Amino acid sequence: MTFNLTRGARAALTASLMCFIAAPMAMAETPETAEAASALPATIDIQYLEIVTTDVDTTIETLEDVHGVSFGDPVPGFGFARIAELSNGGQIGVRAPLSPDEGAPVVRPYLGVEDIEAAIAAAQASGAQFAMLATEIPGYGKFAIYFQGGIQYGLWEK
Repeated sequence: MTFNLTRGARAALTASLMCFIAAPMAMAETPETAEAASALPATIDIQYLEIVTTDVDTTIETLEDVHGVSFGDPVPGFGFARIAELSNGGQIGVRAPLSPDEGAPVVRPYLGVEDIEAAIAAAQASGAQFAMLATEIPGYGKFAIYFQGGIQYGLWEK
């Protein structure tokens, strides 16, 4: 697929990217921001990245060609997603929507948590709306799905 951009669109895209790259460098660290940052976990573990699309085959073919991953057969416990194992221990799955109201496309990160019930409570306290509470996939762990700020997130406890 090729995108033909006008000179103005290319300039706007370039300027946007430069702002995105330069913004973190322009932010000065203060004692307050340093203290707030030290209270946060050092990493976020993306356990599973789910892509819901109406064009599963093309999406998988592109991911395999570009990233050198291999997707397996559909897995029923994952909504018949085809899953690839990633070098960091995570997984990426691509599947079709399970129902018309699910909406597509969706890219949903499942973030690893130690205690899914505590994570659900914390997310609910901050206003998250849950589509699915803790649900077990035998042999893989428990997951939950919530919406916040127009974005879908997943929680995953191994």
